[in-house]
Amino acid sequence: MATHNELGKSGEKLVQKYLVDHGYSVLELNYRFGRDEIDIIAMDNDYVVFVEVKTRTTNFFETPEQAVDMRKQKRIIRVANRYLIENDLDNEARFDIFGVTINHSEQSINHIKNAFGPRW
Repeated sequence: MATHNELGKSGEKLVQKYLVDHGYSVLELNYRFGRDEIDIIAMDNDYVVFVEVKTRTTNFFETPEQAVDMRKQKRIIRVANRYLIENDLDNEARFDIFGVTINHSEQSINHIKNAFGPRW
């Protein structure tokens, strides 16, 4: 596995533990629809939370969460809609981003709740 893939998986594992430690129930990991994927799907009380995890070794050029641009958000929303329909869920949905930084001197998690949503 490529180093960047290993880094990404490490970030996702950290976030999964964070979610469980904060009372979320993890429903799915790496849910795919077509070529797109949602990293983690979890329940937070009555909310279905669709989680995008971005992991980097540095924040020098941009923070990890800044990498979730409008195009990526639209793809996540499309996959989330498919998941809700496929599982016949009528819960409110929320889209969270986790920016994770992992390097030799630090390991940090930045959780942005309700980071984006459908624009009607």
